[in-house]
Amino acid sequence: MSADGQVHVRMRTVFNRRSVHGGLLAAAVAGSLLLGAVGCSGDEDKDGLPKDYKVVAGTQLCGGNAISADASKALKVITGSSRFEASSKDYTVAQAAADLAMASSGSGDEDACRIFTPIGTPSFQLRIRWALQDGAPTGASAPKFTVLKMGERAVAAADTAIVFFKCRSDKLIGSSGEAHVVIEVEHWAMPREPEGNIKALKNAYATVAHSFSLAMAKELRCDKNGGLPPKPVLDPA
Repeated sequence: MSADGQVHVRMRTVFNRRSVHGGLLAAAVAGSLLLGAVGCSGDEDKDGLPKDYKVVAGTQLCGGNAISADASKALKVITGSSRFEASSKDYTVAQAAADLAMASSGSGDEDACRIFTPIGTPSFQLRIRWALQDGAPTGASAPKFTVLKMGERAVAAADTAIVFFKCRSDKLIGSSGEAHVVIEVEHWAMPREPEGNIKALKNAYATVAHSFSLAMAKELRCDKNGGLPPKPVLDPA
């Protein structure tokens, strides 16, 4: 956390201690795209791909149980693909929950899962990240975001969605049994105007963010699943 009380996520100032969404700024910088999300054994098949390279359905990403059937359909709206590179064993909802459980308030900017379209298809990368906030979100959302009634708050835009929820759990070692969790799903690319049906994209990003957030809440054994509904709420708050 910086001296001014802001928690920084790689592509954006996501929230401020006093005004959570007033600080949502588009200051995106592109990270270099990785070849794939799976480990490379050094052995290649006849196509030049690692022998352990796999392409899977959306529901199999992020260690399983993180991307629901609805979220998998939403990934197709976002990326145009229904198949994806298999997630690395380092990027699972279980591992992310374990890391979060040991963290203290103000920690974050941690990748929970990376989603890639398969090699040989149009390139698209999503990052799912977690952070911990000192308290519940306050303040107004930036104009591009639609506020949704999920958890403490949820917001969605045509290239990102963020879910905030409060977790009480005996698994939270570093935060006295209580934490304010933030999950962000974001298109990892050079900044540009989103193309397509903006409302459909917002709904899709919100659906994926809800799915991963709910999976995290369950993995952490949050009381009442962190107040998250079993299905995403897409109507504006």
